[in-house]
Amino acid sequence: MTIGGASSNVIVPRNFRLLEELERGEKGIGDGTVSYGMDDDGDDIFMRSWTGTIIGPLNSVHEGRIFQLKLFCDKDYPDKPPTVRFHSRINMACVNPDTGLVEGKKLHMLSNWQREYTMDNILTQLKKEMATPHNRKLVQPPEGTFF
Repeated sequence: MTIGGASSNVIVPRNFRLLEELERGEKGIGDGTVSYGMDDDGDDIFMRSWTGTIIGPLNSVHEGRIFQLKLFCDKDYPDKPPTVRFHSRINMACVNPDTGLVEGKKLHMLSNWQREYTMDNILTQLKKEMATPHNRKLVQPPEGTFF
């Protein structure tokens, strides 16, 4: 996220950026089917550990299911993408079936990361991926199971 016109760009420091994202996440975004916030670890002064929730899209095997995710924003965030891992078991082409890790090479947004992208963007993109033809009909693990 940058501030200013074409002649002068100011790069927003990492912690300010994360505080902006926290505020957005707490206020709620979009239609309410995607949300995120800080992990419950009160000792994380560097704001690295986040949780996300996606409610599965309509007309897919994911419909109505609630998926929990963990996002980890390393010291290089937002210049580099966070690590994203499903806590809830899910069968998707971009998710490692053994660990729940969203594989950056298989999710376009992560492999072509731009500083302007946010955790909101990632979660929204994952929800869209759930509804794609190759993911929306895949057999899913039982609801309520975790990695």
